[in-house]
Amino acid sequence: MHIPENYLSPSSCAVMGAAMVPVWAHAVKKVNEELPKEKIPLIGVGAAFSFLGMMFNVPLVGGTTGHAVGGTLIALLFGPDAACIAVSIALLLQAVMFGDGGILAFGANCFNMAFVLPYVGYAVYRLIVKLLGGNERAGNRHKYIAAAIGSYVGINLAALCAAIEFGLQPILFHDAAGNALYCPYDLTIAIPAMTIPHLLVAGVVEAVFTVAIYAFVMKTSPDLTYDAIRAERLSDAPQQSRGNRVPVFALIAVLIAATPLGLLATGTAWGEWGAEEIAETSSGGAPLGYTPSGLENGWSFDAFMPDYTMGGVSEVLAYILSAVIGVALLIIIFKLISIPMKGREKVNAS
Repeated sequence: MHIPENYLSPSSCAVMGAAMVPVWAHAVKKVNEELPKEKIPLIGVGAAFSFLGMMFNVPLVGGTTGHAVGGTLIALLFGPDAACIAVSIALLLQAVMFGDGGILAFGANCFNMAFVLPYVGYAVYRLIVKLLGGNERAGNRHKYIAAAIGSYVGINLAALCAAIEFGLQPILFHDAAGNALYCPYDLTIAIPAMTIPHLLVAGVVEAVFTVAIYAFVMKTSPDLTYDAIRAERLSDAPQQSRGNRVPVFALIAVLIAATPLGLLATGTAWGEWGAEEIAETSSGGAPLGYTPSGLENGWSFDAFMPDYTMGGVSEVLAYILSAVIGVALLIIIFKLISIPMKGREKVNAS
């Protein structure tokens, strides 16, 4: 779902980036108001889960690949506003460090995966929890059902938004001969190509990833959930004691060690072909037959570790090292972010 460089026109990228500015401003304001200061560095843990989830590629219908994003998961742990910030920074790190997603398309990728996915996923979660209720016998089962459905809906709506952004390009931007300047696949191709694999496979992967980690955190560090943070903020009860973080960091270590499994999925994610291969790529029944000029001659950026590789290092080891570097940077970034923020031990609801 990462839109690469030059698949969207510069004006499209500008519009999507501008659309995200008020979203980011709102998210930062709400996180500063609602989250206790000691929880803010832990958003890096949520960002790490998202970063690692996006490294586990799985084969999709049609011979392409996809991955989980974890946007709804982070919303369940720290709230949708924190999820927006966490996924945005994870996407920025991927684009700059690893060339995964375009720099110019950063706003569009954030709109889909850091805005639509977590806010919609969490809204659906809250609605289903309210409808299902729950009792002591059922335990947290209703929350896990809601988390699965919310994350499934969230990632599929995000995929639909990406498909629309792809599909509008050849309609809006083409040369005198009718050849697309950027993404060459219109809505009739882009929407089914993006949504069907997500409905059938990627959405299920997202749901399983979300529920598995959410259930693990609920059992090992129940205070590290947005429900617990909200309940504490809205009550006069003393602040809960800090939960055990060791199992959560141990899970991150296990996921890092397992990331090479993502290399087993062959093929390229739909809409992420390079300029040198898109002319021969078949999507919609026949090879395109030409390379869009905007895609071929557009802006380029040399990532530090393109495609999670390192010169002279085996693919498996490079993938693991990329995961270690990405997770470490995310945790450090959120630790630094927490320093100037004026969090409080207890924030009264307003």
